[in-house]
Amino acid sequence: MGGKYRITGDKFPRMRRPRHRRRFVLAGISAVVALGLAGWGTLQLIDVFTGGDKKASAADHKRDCPAPKPSAPAKALPKPAGIKVNVYNATPRSGLAKAAADELKKRGFTIGKVGNAPAAYDKKVPGPGMLLGAPAATNGTFPVLGTQLPGTALKTDTRKTGDVDLILGTKFTAFSTPKAAAAALTALSKPAPAPSSC
Repeated sequence: MGGKYRITGDKFPRMRRPRHRRRFVLAGISAVVALGLAGWGTLQLIDVFTGGDKKASAADHKRDCPAPKPSAPAKALPKPAGIKVNVYNATPRSGLAKAAADELKKRGFTIGKVGNAPAAYDKKVPGPGMLLGAPAATNGTFPVLGTQLPGTALKTDTRKTGDVDLILGTKFTAFSTPKAAAAALTALSKPAPAPSSC
């Protein structure tokens, strides 16, 4: 061989390996994909910490939320004058039933029988008192009379009349103040707000 490829004995021709274009193309694609993933991840992190598109999320929230329901109508509660109360004393203290009946009369209630509690309840009412009446009394009469003496137990029987028994228990000391009873009665008559699920 002649020319620059001639071997003289101490030097060899420097031959280059053919370049592989495929390797460069794959490296370029990989770099683009990596940059794209990094950018997408950065956007996700920004959305997490800033709350994303607030207008869109608010619109979605409104769309998913049902229309608010109207408030429940106010309860039609009986007036104290329309409630006939029988007052019975289940405590060892004498004269308690008459004093309680007189106080309820001042507050507008109609008073029926007054006396000692029947044997089934005499000295067997541990709380401040018990209200006893027909099942229908639970919807109006019991709550209205209960505003005068919080903590009373409620019990129904088979009577057909609309009167209610108030049996004074061993922990009875006094009725609620007229102001507190009036506030409790007002709270009873207010319509209950409709619960919101959103």
